[in-house]
Amino acid sequence: MPSTLPDGETVPTDGALPPQALAGAADRTFGVYLHVPFCAVRCGYCDFNTYTATELGGGASQAAYAQTATAEVRLAARVLGDAVRPAETVFFGGGTPTLLPADDLATMLAAVRDEFGLAPGAEVTTEANPDSVTPEGLATLREAGFTRVSFGMQSAVPHVLAVLERTHDPARVPLAVRWAREAGLDVSLDLIYGTPGESVDDLRRSLDAALACSPDHVSAYALIVEQGTKLAAQMRRGEVPEPSDDDEADKYEVVDDTLAAAGYGWYEVSNWARGPEFACRHNLAYWRGGDWWGIGPGAHSHVGGVRWWNVKHPSAYAGRLDAGTSPAHARERLSDDDRRVEDVLLRSRLAEGFDPAWWGVRPQTAQLLLDGLLEPAAGGRVALTRRGRLLADAVVRRLLD
Repeated sequence: MPSTLPDGETVPTDGALPPQALAGAADRTFGVYLHVPFCAVRCGYCDFNTYTATELGGGASQAAYAQTATAEVRLAARVLGDAVRPAETVFFGGGTPTLLPADDLATMLAAVRDEFGLAPGAEVTTEANPDSVTPEGLATLREAGFTRVSFGMQSAVPHVLAVLERTHDPARVPLAVRWAREAGLDVSLDLIYGTPGESVDDLRRSLDAALACSPDHVSAYALIVEQGTKLAAQMRRGEVPEPSDDDEADKYEVVDDTLAAAGYGWYEVSNWARGPEFACRHNLAYWRGGDWWGIGPGAHSHVGGVRWWNVKHPSAYAGRLDAGTSPAHARERLSDDDRRVEDVLLRSRLAEGFDPAWWGVRPQTAQLLLDGLLEPAAGGRVALTRRGRLLADAVVRRLLD
């Protein structure tokens, strides 16, 4: 089941933000994340805030969800007031957003457009499972203003998908990609490597299958086993082996070599694009410390150094909004030191690199350059080498020493 939310400062019932959070908003990027918490099946490795029909209980309705989320969009616009500005990116995540009818997703996007506006050339993405889309639905999304779709491919190998409890047929992926292309959408594919029982040949097969679809963007993540998931319980019982750090490092190199040879450049440790214009701008805004409002149960938001998170269960979320109150569970105000730590943690993962003067880390940076974990980048910046990407967490710790 999804993990529990942290506690924090109480949020006013109207969701009001401290004035300092809104100061200077016009100078910061702004995006909107819309969480759709529904899945047909809960995958054994998943720790996200998602629910199947049998888990929802009373008071939570997929049919009414678009209107519920729209109510929070309107609340967000009221809270931001004069700090409202057009959304540069919109991202529908989950869960499986495309379990909802395409018209419902269009309704939610229309609410964002009506309340905030969309910046010229705005990037609008939805996640999707390959078996949750149709040609007609994808065409409806494109007509509504969506520009990208990110398919959860994970693997092309049936026994690997079985361990992950993914239910789609691998043959469905190229079909879904073709439909998205015909609708005029850019395409990203998500892969997971390091699944128990996955060989290097299995990974190569998945990469070849992904590249055969000619996606614009590929995300590849090492499997992380979260406590409380079915997969973690299986590992405790010895039913499946635990992932190996060395195995995952070897597989990361296979991913990077294969994608680089196919013309894809890394722009963040786990993300590659076939050109800078195809990088996920929504996620880049997270890594660069921009503002975003997270709509939906369990969604997190950040505006001007204030972070908050919504109640988790869809019925509790809907109940708050039906009562005309904020669905926020709690919030925190980031200190200057908190923001510096997060900036180091996130920006250091980007291929564009960072200026050591930003954080006052010149001595640490000099040693990391000597150790081959950082290398010079454009504009006097430094960036992770591939060895540094493999040891990114250790690099961050040393930068913060």
